[in-house]
Amino acid sequence: MSCYFRHLKDVFAEAGMEVTKENKREIDRIIHEIVGVEYKNCPVAWAEVKKHIREGAGKRAEFVKRLKEAVGG
Repeated sequence: MSCYFRHLKDVFAEAGMEVTKENKREIDRIIHEIVGVEYKNCPVAWAEVKKHIREGAGKRAEFVKRLKEAVGG
């Protein structure tokens, strides 16, 4: 689970999120949903997340916005 979280510290910071043991699994599920990948398919999810956060500021901003909204921020 969440094999890519260590690479998303700046994204979580942009979203104003703190990842804890208690919320990590839910955040992971949300990320899978945002990128349209079946839950627990970490390598494919990470590949899709990279596309979202690296393909221009608009796409990254949309990803951060959706993540923030999904976790109630």
